Amino acid sequence: MTFKTLGAAALIAASTTVAHADDWTAYTYSSVSTTSAVKGMNRIVERVAADTDLTIDLHLGKTLQIASADITQAVGDGIIDMAADFFFSGSVPLARVLNLPMLIENDEEWAKAYAAMEPTLEAAFAQQGVVLLGGYRYPEQTIFTTFEINGLADLEGHKIRVTSPEQGKFIEEFGGAPITLSGSEVPTSLERGVIEGVLTASAGGAKNWHEFLPYNYRFSVNYGNSMIIANQDSFDALSEDTQAKLREIVAEEGPKTTEAFLEDEEAQKASQAQAGMTLVEAADGDAEMASEKLAPFWEAWAEYNGPEYVEALATVREAIGK
Repeated sequence: MTFKTLGAAALIAASTTVAHADDWTAYTYSSVSTTSAVKGMNRIVERVAADTDLTIDLHLGKTLQIASADITQAVGDGIIDMAADFFFSGSVPLARVLNLPMLIENDEEWAKAYAAMEPTLEAAFAQQGVVLLGGYRYPEQTIFTTFEINGLADLEGHKIRVTSPEQGKFIEEFGGAPITLSGSEVPTSLERGVIEGVLTASAGGAKNWHEFLPYNYRFSVNYGNSMIIANQDSFDALSEDTQAKLREIVAEEGPKTTEAFLEDEEAQKASQAQAGMTLVEAADGDAEMASEKLAPFWEAWAEYNGPEYVEALATVREAIGK
């Protein structure tokens, strides 16, 4: 196996599990059991156990020796049977078209873009030995800072944590310095001044880091999403009825998880404001100005990566009329 981060004992245990079609090992990047992401996966596990002969043992993030960036590969290699993966873009970089900053700006555009891209995404994951069952998305990624912010111009000269090169490009366009860190590194980095802000959702990272972030500029930079995936061989070993039922359950629970995140976003915004966070609505003209700045980057990103990416970008833009 290629996973240096996965110990021999875990490899043996996982391989033993994969050999039994009715007993799966699943993994999620999230290490907090109370998040909407984990609750959604638990509902899938419970419904599958009740409605099929398949048993799924769900492991939280960091409980298996699999790096977050390696989850899709771990599923494709058969180390685990199933996963919820937020960090899939390293294995399936084509999917990052949905996360380009300022390309998709609202819920309606997201729904249209994802529907248009779904066949392409299924084929891209299949190349990794993975079945794309469904997924869910987080609320819009907005800007949380340790410094006062009233517009995008205030990012200049500040160090902001991002989760992708595409988010990094956004920060650079406004004079900031993007820094990529894992979630576990964020609190210490904020305390030490290594970073001065983060791009995240109120119901995402800000739920855990709000005490370090007194300002939130409610400007939607992009959306982040998770894919719910299964190992192709493990999936093929299931009966047709179980395959169909698993797809059905994920198709129902994925959107429910998204809705739960959206509801929690409003609750967390209210809670964070009550705790003293200053929430600032996006300034007039910032969205138009940011879209104009980032549009050339979409084209450059696609052309640099190749014809498949150019086609994917065209598919998304046609779907949302942009």
